[in-house]
Amino acid sequence: MKEKVLNIFKRNGNKKLDPIEIVKYLSKDYDVKDIKEVMDILYELVSDGSIVSCKKGMFKLTGDEYVKGKVERVSSGNGYLLQSDGDIYIDKKNMNTALTGDLCLCEIFKRFGSTEAKVKKVLDRNLPLGEIVEDSGIVYVKPLKEYPYELELLYNKEFSLVDGEIVKLKCVEENNKVLKVKVIKKIGHKNSPDIDTLKIMAELDVPAGFSEETMNEVKSLPTEVLESDYKGRTDISNEMIFTIDGKDTKDIDDAVGLKMLDNGNYLLNVSIADVTNYVKWNSSIFNDAYNKGNSTYMADKVEPMLPIELSNGICSLNPNVLRCAVTTEIEFDTNGNVVNKRMYPSIIKSRKKMNYDDVNIILKGGHVSGYEEFESTLLNMLELSKKLKKKKLERGEIEFPSDEIKLIVDENGKVIDIKKRVQDLGENLIEEFMIASNEASIDLLTNECDYGIYRVHAKPAPKKIEDFVKFMSSLGYSTKGKFNYSDISNKNIQMILNEIKGVKDEDILSRKLLRSMQKAVYSTDNIGHFGLGSKKYTHETSPIRRFSDLLLHYMIKIVLFKWDMGVSINEIGRGLVEACDHISMTERRSDECEYAVEDMKMAEYMEGHIGEEYDAIVDTLLKNGFFVETSNYVEGFVSLDTINDYYTINDEMTYYFDRKKRIALRLGDKVRVKCIAANKETRHIDFILVDKSKEDK
Repeated sequence: MKEKVLNIFKRNGNKKLDPIEIVKYLSKDYDVKDIKEVMDILYELVSDGSIVSCKKGMFKLTGDEYVKGKVERVSSGNGYLLQSDGDIYIDKKNMNTALTGDLCLCEIFKRFGSTEAKVKKVLDRNLPLGEIVEDSGIVYVKPLKEYPYELELLYNKEFSLVDGEIVKLKCVEENNKVLKVKVIKKIGHKNSPDIDTLKIMAELDVPAGFSEETMNEVKSLPTEVLESDYKGRTDISNEMIFTIDGKDTKDIDDAVGLKMLDNGNYLLNVSIADVTNYVKWNSSIFNDAYNKGNSTYMADKVEPMLPIELSNGICSLNPNVLRCAVTTEIEFDTNGNVVNKRMYPSIIKSRKKMNYDDVNIILKGGHVSGYEEFESTLLNMLELSKKLKKKKLERGEIEFPSDEIKLIVDENGKVIDIKKRVQDLGENLIEEFMIASNEASIDLLTNECDYGIYRVHAKPAPKKIEDFVKFMSSLGYSTKGKFNYSDISNKNIQMILNEIKGVKDEDILSRKLLRSMQKAVYSTDNIGHFGLGSKKYTHETSPIRRFSDLLLHYMIKIVLFKWDMGVSINEIGRGLVEACDHISMTERRSDECEYAVEDMKMAEYMEGHIGEEYDAIVDTLLKNGFFVETSNYVEGFVSLDTINDYYTINDEMTYYFDRKKRIALRLGDKVRVKCIAANKETRHIDFILVDKSKEDK
């Protein structure tokens, strides 16, 4: 009946209908019971945003002037409708009762020439996680974060609840300041060792675990290569192919090999795990992988896209075992230019599981036991990788200094040390080969097919770069020449990075410039990759941990290998726009989760270091205080309320004035701070200023 009513609205387009009209469409003979049934359906359709209620008891189909989306409410009471192509401002008088994270139906309109939104209805409340409390036989739920509504727990027979359990909630009825809620998922007990990470995953809707159907499918999968797998594949298991990863890597997507040809050219082999040999189209494993979109790598745990029986087992290119692969073979001349390329299905056997630490020793001229037979190949690989890097820089690749950190955790998931993540020769070598394989695969596919999954990176917004140049100027730096801000090139960005290299404020400036860049996403529309200076790019080399790569392998097998994969290329093509939007979202979701867990773990670590002093650099200035990064890579906040002076900030937010209008503190200044508070629940660390550095005195 609900579908019939919705179809009536669709047939009438933008026309407003009243309940009686709808009843008449359904039946000429009707009574009060029929009207009540239709009214109930209308309210359901309003609740899910399919239709909107109008004046005088009328209803109409939700049109283009309405947009569904999550909103963010800021401290002023105003808000924003969050959209992938730019957020839309919501005045506080138009916020309705919406809170940050609520899914809302918003009306879009023009006001004084600007686009604004108005919340018409809150479709789904973004409720905080709750803790089940049992007191004298009464069971209720306590929100884990401050929330302006009272939560009334409804009984849900699907779940048996115990005191101390952390749960995810859904609002089923709203009445003034009371929300009736039900439990939709159990997260774990509050005393579980990994509950802090699980809570963050649940808050951000990162799927955990796998469905029962998926685990049943896994049981039927082989644990080794079968005789039937050889059909249609090239057996290169006798060739020298190996893997290079971190010491603790267990899900190995890629293996590499290199031959020196008689003409002096290089023949690179990049063999990628053939995940689609085991993850069948529209299977439960496939659908769970699509839902996750990618693996999520957190400080103390990994949430894999595929069950470990696949990710660490039959799909992983483990040493000295046969594996099915998709191989890309690229011939480069002595200058690193591509001469030939091809892809084919293969059977491989990795000769060795190498790690970056050992490989870097060899690439710097050292020796490591057990690597003797591979040394000359590794050195030839280094030679090729440097030539490929040189070619990429010439075409405009932008190299930002890496500021990634790595949290070292013990067996209980507690942080015991914080280190800078190293990007050395071995890491760079593998990165160059993976980029080459990605470019080759999308070029081969799209030469034969109209469909493609592109990894695109748009040019930065003109105003972002213009603002950055002004920011540079406020710190006393200038750029050589003028830019056409409406058509910034990657060569322009390269020039800026070269100009700030080695200056006192290099870290501050390079981070600020990085934040001025767009974020790379997946798309069916190829606009190139600005950061890599690549005209055509994709992700193909990590199908164990990225759904984009898995889906691309389906397309490659259908188009290039002419294999029957249980789905046509046109069927895949029809769903590609939606798939690209989805996996772009899941990537952002995982990034947010990884950063949140990192912040939480850092705060937990600093809870054990209250009262300790650190050297630090002033990283960001705000009106009420400033952020610092300490010498052990911890970021925290210094409130101006803790400083025995009156500071005001300049317009560019690059330094503070004291009472006598002297510069008191500047962005990039070295300071001495003391940790006075840390809270893993709020993921917040507080410092006080102990002293300025000698250079500032």
